[in-house]
Amino acid sequence: MSDQASPCESIRFDGRLLFLSTDPALVSAQLAGRDLALVEAGSLRESVSTDEITPIPVLVHFDDELGRHPYVGFKAGDQLPIGVNAVRQGRFAVTVAGARYGKGSSREHSPVAERAAGIRLVIAESFERIYRQNADNVGLFTSTDFSLIERIQRGEAIPVDELVAGRDALAASILRHGGLLRYGRARMAGATPVPANPGDARPKTLFEKIVERHLLATPDTGDALVPGQGAFVRADRRFIHEYYTGMCAHLLDSSFGAGLVLHEPETILAFEDHLSYADRSPVHLGQNLLGHARHLSRAHRAFVRRHGLRQHGYLAGDPLDPEGTVWGAGSEGISHALVAERYALPGQLIVGTDSHTPHSGALGCVAFGVGTTDMANAFVTGAVRLTVPEVLRVELNGVLPAGVSAKDVVLHLLARADIRAGAGVGKAFEFAGPVVAVLSTDERTTLTNMTAELGGFTGLVAPDAETVRFLRERRGVDFVIEPWMCSDPGAFYAQVMTVDCSALSPMVAKPGDPGNGVPLSELSERVKPQIVYGGSCTAGKREDFDAYHAVLAWAAARGLKVPAEVKLYLQFGTADVRAYCEQRGYLTAFVAVGAELLAPACGACANCGPGSSTEATQVTISAINRNFPGRSGPGQVWLASPATVAASAIAGELVSFAELQQRG
Repeated sequence: MSDQASPCESIRFDGRLLFLSTDPALVSAQLAGRDLALVEAGSLRESVSTDEITPIPVLVHFDDELGRHPYVGFKAGDQLPIGVNAVRQGRFAVTVAGARYGKGSSREHSPVAERAAGIRLVIAESFERIYRQNADNVGLFTSTDFSLIERIQRGEAIPVDELVAGRDALAASILRHGGLLRYGRARMAGATPVPANPGDARPKTLFEKIVERHLLATPDTGDALVPGQGAFVRADRRFIHEYYTGMCAHLLDSSFGAGLVLHEPETILAFEDHLSYADRSPVHLGQNLLGHARHLSRAHRAFVRRHGLRQHGYLAGDPLDPEGTVWGAGSEGISHALVAERYALPGQLIVGTDSHTPHSGALGCVAFGVGTTDMANAFVTGAVRLTVPEVLRVELNGVLPAGVSAKDVVLHLLARADIRAGAGVGKAFEFAGPVVAVLSTDERTTLTNMTAELGGFTGLVAPDAETVRFLRERRGVDFVIEPWMCSDPGAFYAQVMTVDCSALSPMVAKPGDPGNGVPLSELSERVKPQIVYGGSCTAGKREDFDAYHAVLAWAAARGLKVPAEVKLYLQFGTADVRAYCEQRGYLTAFVAVGAELLAPACGACANCGPGSSTEATQVTISAINRNFPGRSGPGQVWLASPATVAASAIAGELVSFAELQQRG
């Protein structure tokens, strides 16, 4: 097949089919050489996450080496049946799985690893938005048509038209060109802003208004937003972190050569936020990955230096010294947390190489995550690809009871049957209602940040007086909200979800998936953790530390400490958050109860530092946003709010702050 496929061309997938079965014996049998029919594969795994396709340790690679590692974190039953290089050695060309394939992180390493291992097509019941877009961008076909399986096994060539059936025109064109960068070189030269249409007076959502103001006209996209169709938009801010920069530079150099000039480099931000505690990361130490981690930093810093980008790096050492990796000092902050703290403004459009980029949507902007190829294309053209989503409105009604936070609200939403069935996949979530109106911006970012776990494209809250307060107090910016910065009465929503927040109580999510939510009060047996972790972008903000302090200061005043068999880690999301805690005198109580304080970094949330488990039997109670298999080590991760996390650390078992107080 040539780089650009014509509509009449067909592809013969010369290789075997790998069925990702829930039965580890069937997976192992395929690796040993047995070919299965669909009816023999049994139940197919649903919700295969990118953490399983390419676990965090694999992300130190960004070239052909990735082809040795797809599915090494894939879990069938309680086993990890797929080893290093198994897919290549098995000569597999097609992967088959269940619903919601590619959940979780925006890491493009997953489809790149699959393609490098020989996979040319993934067939699944449904796909998560970022994964499928990343697959398009690297020329990996995806399909929900299970009738292809038998035809492929017969050796039949499949027409490209069938492989792109049901996809929007832009996605189809990108796949026919062999990926986004080839498409961009051929088709993006004439992209221009779409002029405002004064005749379009229909009521619109805030999401639509922002995107329309950033819409670009290209040969394969229209001049209006149509859900399900592809589009390109101009970004006000683009940001990247060290797990992606090396791959991005490699892609750009391969496609454009050494004379590359980036589009508006002054609007690009670069972060080192994942690996500053790699020297205390069990998995990085255990797999001898520190050399690879240094290689990532060198590639990142070389790209930053070459293009003169604004860098937020480690807190110690020369941030642009390619040999100057200083472990254990922490970073200036987690990328999307710092973007919200220092850069994002209402009405803007922001993209980053992280699935939790919607964090900044709490300030009334459209922020979403993209993969490496999307970012590489955006660096060169200034244009960002999206598939226009439908908008889903979440109305949070009533009054939040004492002890219930935004994290509890999100865990409740994640446990809803319609969300678990995929109602939020690819949607733009608009959070509104009386509860949202009284939430602080920090709490609102918890809602928009975890749009990623809800399966959404992005999440946002209309700017209001609270947004103005936040910008003035955090940045000294006197922002004036413009009249258009809200959704119009009568705007169309694909669905309106309502939540009676008055009926909520503290929530937890059982190990394996953030959607495994249950009210804490309904648990008859309470797990006893060995690790308790408070931090991450979701739970490392100022107001989160207010919650940790409220619990731990209460405990310290009564002489209570973290039990000897429990280790409590508190990790700041940004350097600004640590300074805030120091100014308010919080550190005294934290140290008094026995917490270990960690400088800002993604840390255990990304399995990159202290707080990660080392044994499958270990129990962690964590304030992070996702608990997919292997996410924070091999142990069992329970998700909870900051207050519940802190209370559980003191109690030595899973409890709410109210329950801890009742014990005296």
